[in-house]
Amino acid sequence: MADPRFFKKIESLTLAQIESIGEVALPEGTDKNRVFTNVAGLAEAGADDVSWAFIPKAREDLKNTKAGAVIVPEKFLEYVPAGCIALVAKDAHRSYGLVASAFYPRTFEPMISDKAYVDQTAKLGAGCRVEAGAYIGPNAELGDGCLVGPNAVIEEGVQMGSLCTVGANATVSHCKAGHKVYFYPGCHVGQDGFGFAMSPEKGPQKVPQLGRVIIGDDVEIGSSTCVDRGAMGDTVIGSGTRIDNLVQVAHNVKLGRCCVLVSQVGIAGSCEFGDFVVAGGQAGFAGHLKIGTGAQIGAQSGVMNEVPAGVVLLGSPAVPHKDYLRQVLAVKKLTQTKEGKPKFSWKLWMREVWNKWKKKQ
Repeated sequence: MADPRFFKKIESLTLAQIESIGEVALPEGTDKNRVFTNVAGLAEAGADDVSWAFIPKAREDLKNTKAGAVIVPEKFLEYVPAGCIALVAKDAHRSYGLVASAFYPRTFEPMISDKAYVDQTAKLGAGCRVEAGAYIGPNAELGDGCLVGPNAVIEEGVQMGSLCTVGANATVSHCKAGHKVYFYPGCHVGQDGFGFAMSPEKGPQKVPQLGRVIIGDDVEIGSSTCVDRGAMGDTVIGSGTRIDNLVQVAHNVKLGRCCVLVSQVGIAGSCEFGDFVVAGGQAGFAGHLKIGTGAQIGAQSGVMNEVPAGVVLLGSPAVPHKDYLRQVLAVKKLTQTKEGKPKFSWKLWMREVWNKWKKKQ
């Protein structure tokens, strides 16, 4: 159960509301006026709670749940116990997210703390909240219903649409953002890119970074993530994109719609991603590459070349996933005997004996 000290919940939702909000189908004859008061895990849920199950490991818990209703894919129907209402969803994970968001909407009391600094030329829409220690610079513009957390910094000229959130200690500069953009605590957007003209005789010469960061609607930028502004031209983050914590997006990178970058991804300057590109944790991209729409890049992959649309890559240097699996299999065969045991290497054994003898001298 969500702790009420941290999460504010509405009182209840009817099944009719849940059906509409959650994109689920109810069994025929179900009382749509029945009221539910919360969401909860399968093991904790009671008769007034909505729960969910969409991964194979949850099937046993589903059989024993006491939940009044449960969101499931059609293939899980046989595991729903008697007395529990099956809310069938095409995408059960998405439907749960919709229902949970309805029970726990984004709410706060509008307020501007007397310990915040808001420049007299800044413009704030209706219903904004600015916490203590926050700084909003000259000519900055925020839409309706924005939340600026403690010690957050919004620098001169920044523009944001409605319902944006700037988390504690985040900094935003040289940026134009759309609606419903979430800057997580401690992220930094719009700072100088890593732009230097290198000279072996005179050392690095800084090149002014004269671009901006342009962010679409419904974008999330994770904690401690850095998005550099463009050197000449803009860094662009497409609508619907999700960027995890500890990601580096360099100057002039362009991300399409609904891209997903998992923690510790690093993208060098001027890369261009199509729509719906997914990059797993610690994947790295060399500069000036084009990554096609729908490409999937596995965790810790090192991408050195351009990637066609829809391709799945693994490894470093990254190769198509079938080629990568063949490489792994080939190495395994080279290092194993027929019995499946590692081959004995006289060379490695002698080196180990020699190193032990040297340590004793």
